Amino acid sequence: MADQSVASERYRQGMTTRRSVLGDAHVNRAVANETPFDRPFQEMITEGAWGTVWSRPHFSKRERSIVTIALLAALGQDEEVAMHIRATANTGATKEDICEALLHVAIYAGVPAANHAFKIAKSVYAEMEASQDTEEDTK
Repeated sequence: MADQSVASERYRQGMTTRRSVLGDAHVNRAVANETPFDRPFQEMITEGAWGTVWSRPHFSKRERSIVTIALLAALGQDEEVAMHIRATANTGATKEDICEALLHVAIYAGVPAANHAFKIAKSVYAEMEASQDTEEDTK
């Protein structure tokens, strides 16, 4: 957003929630890559997805994470699946939660979609575990 002083409350809440789910590094990269062309889109998803839907009180971040990954897998949104698998480190959704969600994808959206999502999840979890191992080795 060009002028943070005029940011809506929903936008501010959205940025808070977005950062808590995706992490500061991811959000900082997204903001740094924002252009005048996509700024309206970035503002819309920050307010709508993060400031409205992800900020609602009924579902926990863990539950929203599970639902989001299942929906993205069903839609074949590979990059978004990977991003939200990484976000499970912040949402509390476990590997077991994601496995169960992807089993639902297989039944309700198709085996090929779930098969591909399982491959993405395995790869991302392996990267996350390798990163944790590296961090522990440097301590």
